[in-house]
Amino acid sequence: MLTVVPDPADRDNPGPSSLIDEIVRQGARRMLAEALAAEVDAYIAQFAAERGEDGRRLVVRNGYHQSREVLTSAGSVEVTVPRVNDKRTDAATGERCRFASAILPPWARKTPKITEVLPLLYLHGLSSGDFVPALGQFLGSSAGLSGPVITRLTETWRAEQRAFAERDLSGVDYVYLWADGIHVNIRLEEHKLCLLVMIGVRADGRKELIALADGYRESTESWADLLRGCARRGMRAPVLAVGDGALGFWNGLREVFPQAREGRCWFHKTANVLAALPKSAHPGAKKALAEIWGAEDKTCARAAVKAIEAAYGAKFPKAVAKITDDAEELLAFYDYPAEHWVHLRTTNPIESTFATVRHRTKVTKGPGSRAAGLAMAFKLIESAQDRWRAVNAPHLVALVRAGATFVNGKLIERPTKDAPPEAA
Repeated sequence: MLTVVPDPADRDNPGPSSLIDEIVRQGARRMLAEALAAEVDAYIAQFAAERGEDGRRLVVRNGYHQSREVLTSAGSVEVTVPRVNDKRTDAATGERCRFASAILPPWARKTPKITEVLPLLYLHGLSSGDFVPALGQFLGSSAGLSGPVITRLTETWRAEQRAFAERDLSGVDYVYLWADGIHVNIRLEEHKLCLLVMIGVRADGRKELIALADGYRESTESWADLLRGCARRGMRAPVLAVGDGALGFWNGLREVFPQAREGRCWFHKTANVLAALPKSAHPGAKKALAEIWGAEDKTCARAAVKAIEAAYGAKFPKAVAKITDDAEELLAFYDYPAEHWVHLRTTNPIESTFATVRHRTKVTKGPGSRAAGLAMAFKLIESAQDRWRAVNAPHLVALVRAGATFVNGKLIERPTKDAPPEAA
């Protein structure tokens, strides 16, 4: 196990910076100062015509606030924010108007990028006492990275996660849903615990975290409790739910949202099939599986299923059964818009978010509590969620919820007798 062992003499002195680092910080300092000055000037100019009874301006410059260090991705930057004297009064509340910088809020000591990386490092096993020696040298300052600061941050994240878990879901409609169990044991002593994650697609096409909880071995009861909680808070049944066939999620889904259709993740299914085959058969099997999920339409996909059954059924019946037993669920995505197929074939939104931490199983020094691990995972997803893009053709999601019919990925406006029947 690796750990950071700092020299006590260097705890408050990260050491000299290189010339290039100092140039970058100086440039960042100047650019930030100019941006803050321009923001203040624009604010003052906006209200230049407003004057008091004495004829003087109500909004004027008033020196500078006290300097402070802000940790950025370019390192520690010293900032002096211009001060504004705003004597206007809000007509609605009667309170004094105040200028608030959109670039650098008064409470900010770290940029959002630095804040995002802290829960990720914590999940990777970095203890709260290691943040100062680990990042102090890199950022040029240890301000805002002390053990107590990190501890306060984790408490804040826990409170945010608890509020998220109890929020009202009646005003949001999730049409598609991905579910998966993620084993992240780096900060936990209980190796049999896992994170239960559900991500959905709203009616406007945007992806969003629905629920996050800690469960026991991805059990049916753990998933059922999570789904019951969502239903109790007003969540509607999704049109299609996608996940690994081995999850206890499906029994819970059938109990809580029996009208939801089931789909299987091809990423998990491919791994399961290959695990039942000798390595010599993997190249051919991968190609045969790609012929199924990459087929032009559902009819061609079913033909590809029959082809893989004919090619491998005699020698490897267990591997083929993993496909044939779940064929309807594996091909469910073909009954939805073709633009959505790439999203509905796998649980990639969950896989990609946890790709850097899900396979780490070693418990580090001073493992944290279940609540801490859950809070860190919540912040990790929250940070990633800001970069998620909407599904392709988002306008079609509302049609799916409305019950529109799609054949071979295309919308059927008015089904007629001339419409080609789907092969059985």
